[in-house]
Order: sequence, then C-alpha cells, then structure tokens
Amino acid sequence: MSQPNQFSLLTQRRFAPFFWTQFLGAFNDNLFKTALVVMLTFDAMSWTTLSPSLITNLIPGLFILPYVLFSATAGQLADKFEKSGLTRFVKWLEVAIMCIAGLGWMTHTLWLLVAAVVGMGVHSTLFGPVKYAYLPQQLKPDELIGGNGVTEMGTFVGILLGEILGAVLVVQKPNGIAFEAVATIAVALLGLAASYRIPTAPAPAPELKVSWNFIGESFRNLSFSRKNRVVFLSMLGNSWFWFYGALVLAQFPVYAKDYLHGDHSVFVLLLTVFSLGVGSGSLLCERLSGRKVEIGLVPFGSIGLSVFGADLYFASHGVTAATGPHLDAFALMMQHGMWRILCDVLLIGMFGGFFIVPLFALIQTRCDPAHMSRTIAGMNILNALFMVAAAGLAIVLLGQGFTIPQLFLVTALLNALVALYIFSLVPEFLMRFLAWMLIHTVHRVRLIDADRIPDEGAAVLVCNHVSYVDAIVIGAASPRPIRFVMDHRIFKLPLLGWIFRTARAIPIAPAKEDPWLMEKAYVDIAQALHEGDLVCIFPEGRLTSTGEINEFKGGVSKIVERSKVPVIPMALRGLWGHLLSRSGENVFERAFRSGLRSRLALAVGAPVAPQDVTPEGLKERVLALRGDWK
Repeated sequence: MSQPNQFSLLTQRRFAPFFWTQFLGAFNDNLFKTALVVMLTFDAMSWTTLSPSLITNLIPGLFILPYVLFSATAGQLADKFEKSGLTRFVKWLEVAIMCIAGLGWMTHTLWLLVAAVVGMGVHSTLFGPVKYAYLPQQLKPDELIGGNGVTEMGTFVGILLGEILGAVLVVQKPNGIAFEAVATIAVALLGLAASYRIPTAPAPAPELKVSWNFIGESFRNLSFSRKNRVVFLSMLGNSWFWFYGALVLAQFPVYAKDYLHGDHSVFVLLLTVFSLGVGSGSLLCERLSGRKVEIGLVPFGSIGLSVFGADLYFASHGVTAATGPHLDAFALMMQHGMWRILCDVLLIGMFGGFFIVPLFALIQTRCDPAHMSRTIAGMNILNALFMVAAAGLAIVLLGQGFTIPQLFLVTALLNALVALYIFSLVPEFLMRFLAWMLIHTVHRVRLIDADRIPDEGAAVLVCNHVSYVDAIVIGAASPRPIRFVMDHRIFKLPLLGWIFRTARAIPIAPAKEDPWLMEKAYVDIAQALHEGDLVCIFPEGRLTSTGEINEFKGGVSKIVERSKVPVIPMALRGLWGHLLSRSGENVFERAFRSGLRSRLALAVGAPVAPQDVTPEGLKERVLALRGDWK
C-alpha cells in the first residue's frame, strides 16, 4: 500500500497553517535583511562610512545576537505555554518590528534599521523552539523526515524569495525604499493571519517555572542536552552547518561585486541557486531515507559539502575576469567557468539539505519530549555562537589578506576535519552511511511490514542467516540502532570486524569453544535489553551452506527467560548466492542475471510474546516469511 506524499501535509490543518507562518517569517526576515545589505553594499556612501566587507559580516552577527542572549528563555516559554498562542504573540511582535523598520527606511535613519535587525533576531529566537517542537507533537514518526524536509524546503524557499524581492525592491528608483517598507509590514500581517489557523499544541511542561537568568539557564540547557550524547553531538553537527553556511553566504555580496564583477542581480543569482539546492536536498531526504530517520545521509551530506566547497575555490580561478561596467546575471552566465561555479553552489546547498534534515529529525525523536523546546533552544544558542564565530573568522582571515575563494577552501577543509571528529565520536553515523550506501548502490531492498520493528522499547529480532552482510541490510531497515549478536570470529575479519565492533555488536562463541565468552554474551544481551535496546540474533548459529534455513538453537529461549521482551521474526530474501554468502554458484553469472543491482527483501513478522517463544515455532514463522525466494 503506497504511503501519502510528504506534500499531502500541506493540505492538512495540523501542518499547513504552521508551514505558511514559518515560511512567511523566513521570507520577511530576508526581505528586510537582504534589502539592507544590498543598500549598504551597493550604495554605502549615503548610509555609512563602514566598508562593505565589514557590513556584510556585521549585520548577520547583529541578527543572531539575540539567539545567544534569549534562546534559553525562549525554550522555557515554548515548553511552558501552548504553542499556537505563543506563535501569535511572536507574529504580533514581528508586525511592530516591521513598523519600526519602515520608519527607519522612510526617515533614512540607520540606527532604527539596525534596531529592527536585532528585533527580527529576537522574533526568530522566540519562534525557533516553537517551530521544531511543534512538529513531533503533530506528525507521526514516519512523517517526521517528510515534514522536516518540507519545512526546511519552505524555509529556504522563503529565504530565497525574500532575498530576491529584497534585492530587487530596494534598488528601484525613486520609490524602492518605500516599496520595501510597505512589503515587510504586509508580509508580517499575512504571517499573523496564518498563525490564527494553527491548531492547539499543548504545553509539555505547563508547571515549569521560567528562569529569567538567561546566562544560568543557557548553561543548564546545554548541560541537560549533554546527558544524551547522540543528541548533543547532533546539535553540534547542526550548529556546524550554520557555521559553514554563514561563512559562505556572508561572502556572496562582495564575491558577486568584486570578484565576479557582477551587479546586485549576480548576488541574487548565487542566493537563488544555493536556496534551490537546499530545498531540493531537503525534499529528496524523504525518498532517500525510505520515510525513516536515516542518519546515514549525514556523512553523505558532509562529504558533498567538503568536495563542492573545495571545488568552488578552484572553479573561481576559472572564471574569465570581466572588464568595464559590472555585468548582470544573464551576461555573467555567458562568461567562461560561471556554470561550474553555479553547479558548485547548487550542490553545496543540496548536500547541506542531506546533512541538516536527518539531524533535525534525530534530535526530535531522541530527546526528552518534555524538554524538547529547551533542547531546540540550546541548539539555537550553539547555532548563534557558531555563526558569530564564523563572522569573526571571516573578518580575521579577510583582514589577513585571504581572498574570498580561499575562504571557501578553508571552510571546506574545516568541514572535513570537523566531520571526521564528530563521526569518530558517534560511529553510528558512519555505520548507517555504510548500510545506506550498500542498499542504495549494490542492492535494491524492498521492506515488507518494517513498521513492526518498534520505534522504542526492548525487543529481540530473529532472522535467517544467509551472508556476511545480513546485519548491514537489517540495520539499514531499522529506524533505530540494533545490537547484533555475532560469531566472535567475524570480529577478526579486517573490514567487517571494524564495522561490527563500531556498531557495538555482541560477540558470542559456542560453549564447547569458549564458555566464558558465551556466558558474557548472554549477560551483555540482558543488559542491552534492560536499557531498552533492540537485539538481533541469528538462531541458526552459522551461515547457511545450502540456502535452506538450519535448525534454530535454544539461545533465544534462554534470552527471553532472563528478559521478558517480545520476539520479532524476520526473513531475508534474495541474498543466497551473494559474494559474501557460502553459495557455490558463480557470482558473476548470478550478477549478470540479476543486473547491476540485485533485488533483496526483508519481511518482518508480527511480534511473539515471550511466553510463546520456542525455537521450532520461530523457525516456522521465519520460513513462512521467507517463502520460496532464497
């Protein structure tokens, strides 16, 4: 049965009003900020004596300053109060801020516009925890990736359209500034109207006492988040993306003007291509992840950020330098090498979408629901600090004589180092990446009733054992990590041994070979189940040498005697004859028949209560699930 497309959420009241509210907020932020940056970059002399390079790095810093100061308070408010009412309060605040900005535009008063930049930072700070805590309350687990993808797409499309309109409106003579002032107020009013359609989202912690000590509360938020190691490192990964994006995007105005020798339309073109990349990458996440939280996409996204960030440096040297008046976007696209730059910017955005969407979904699914908004607020604090650091690094490096293309290269290299560090701390990311690559390159895997694998709570999974990649295929199908029980000799194999040790697999040996290791394995299994983990065993005890299912041993009965948890039978189909199976069939002949990507299937059966578990009964269930397809 086919599942609804992620865009179907846009027809439902539980999602659509929220989507349009956040879309219009992102649109208005950038409609205002971009107009201000363009005006101060291309008409700086009439507004300020500061250099354009300093301005383009300073304004984003002022915008994110409230994230550092007020995120902790915003997280408390979002956990304490009902979210639709809080959203309406935030949108009324936006209307007031845009009226102040309008006054600044019309009176040519720069300090009022700067105050509005800070005010919109406050607006976004208050809305951020509400935005990402609202989704898990309204969406099902299998809708989270799609919902986050559509939300991120909407955010970046809103950013894109706001940047385009802001850059276009403000340069219109003689009434561009007036158009800008009216447009920002009108969009704020539309966002306010949309917010009144958002359904009620109850407060998870209404008894919470709000602490107005933002410094102390910020440290408490981050300290609480650090208790969940995977969530905290995911927050750091998320913040790193904003560091990367802030460092690159802040250079686009000066890069377009001074390096590419283009006018403001070239700046808009770069932002457009980048935003389209992020939007398309965010939407593709649902398809690539199979509608589950697939953190294997995070290393994939990180690789692309480094590869195409570095190539942007090299591509910048291949552009034919223009002379004379600054070129518009259409004229510049005819210059040699410009299309390579645009492709790099597009792919940086797309791989950024692959990187950021699974991280958001992972944080939403694994953090304490009662602390969701405060966790998001803690992440916003980190985001702000990382973005301030990005602005500071850009100012320092450019002051030391670095060119903007060199800054792109430094960012790409830093990304590679940070990714290696984070993934070494949380090997689950790399494990999921290897599994995801396997089932999206070498194999085509069909999942049958995979929703029977529980999203939370302990359970024992049992499956037939056909090849050395069984665990990787099963792991890729699961929405959460699995502790595999495996023959201790597998851990001695060069690559597979490292993979399974990294995945915290549990080694086991026959009693006659190593009784101590066997008993330790059962203790480790009981401990894993006590902690609420999924544990997978292959009751045959060894790979099949005939393609048929061997007798199930009694270990599974011993496990459920100690830990009263359900047992979920599963069956792999199509792996017999694999290069890493014990089939004597000619692998190349089989590959020729199957095509470049062989078809596999994983069928999941209904849970069996612990009191009903027997090795013979489980074998019958697995055999029925497998059928005749080996």
